[in-house]
Amino acid sequence: MSKEEYIALSTKQLKEKCNIDADAALMEGIVKHLGIAAMGGDASLVSCEQESELKTIKESFLFKKLGLKDGASLDAAIKKACDALGSSNPLKRRAAFYYLLCKEFGINSL
Repeated sequence: MSKEEYIALSTKQLKEKCNIDADAALMEGIVKHLGIAAMGGDASLVSCEQESELKTIKESFLFKKLGLKDGASLDAAIKKACDALGSSNPLKRRAAFYYLLCKEFGINSL
């Protein structure tokens, strides 16, 4: 899938599930951070049922990319993003998920 298609699908998911009109520049920055590998297959999706994946999101994105410190607020934000995109929804787009995390912590650009 192309970068443009992935951005469109992620933006559409935010609109349909959360009624959010995604900021194009922030979405572009998130997708750039994710890289081409995250635009297809399992890497393009988030599974909230896999603790190891949530730990990776916390360590790789929230700690390393956003520079946040560990605490209950990070776990709460991850749970909130899972719930917002549908806890039973197996197709949570990673870019949409990361977008929600950025917004939760007041981050408007990457």
